[in-house]
Amino acid sequence: MSRFAEPMARLIEELKKLPGVGTKSAQRFAFHILRGSDDDALALADAVRGLKANLRLCSTCNNVTDVDPCVFCASPVRNQRQVCVVEEPTSIGSIERTRYQGVYHVLHGTLSPLHGVGPEQLRTSGLISRAESGAIDEVILATSPTLEGEATATWLASALRASNVRVTRIATGVPAGSDIEYADEVTMARALEGRREL
Repeated sequence: MSRFAEPMARLIEELKKLPGVGTKSAQRFAFHILRGSDDDALALADAVRGLKANLRLCSTCNNVTDVDPCVFCASPVRNQRQVCVVEEPTSIGSIERTRYQGVYHVLHGTLSPLHGVGPEQLRTSGLISRAESGAIDEVILATSPTLEGEATATWLASALRASNVRVTRIATGVPAGSDIEYADEVTMARALEGRREL
């Protein structure tokens, strides 16, 4: 039996489904909503409803958007022939801060045989079709430097090889502003492999 009234217990249970939200955080959020005004609670509910009702995936790149094609794919000033492949839509913001001027392709995951995620579960067909049609010159693989991200990048590079498109991988290594003393051996090995002329 819950120590909270049913509406509060239900909200706490729903909030706990959010990533990184445990029981205590869910309780704090629920009581914050309860203490807020009715207008604030309705605005939150409307924002969630609007998110589900008005957002979809771009038919070209699979980015989350409210227009199709998305603003990146429809932009006349972006290099439509250079495609940066990312795991999730949330990665696009980090790349945009670098002033990258190409377009994107979102996989919505990585290969993970342990979790039953194979190539057929990723959104790769559109990318491969675009490469095979000659619509793109370069694919930049910007998956995370994790085991799954590396496996995904390797699989994609192999799948794109027949299309004669240039396939590159983002560099990995020691982050700017960090101390080499604290870098692990994998990070240091990648930094050494990716070294360049000065």
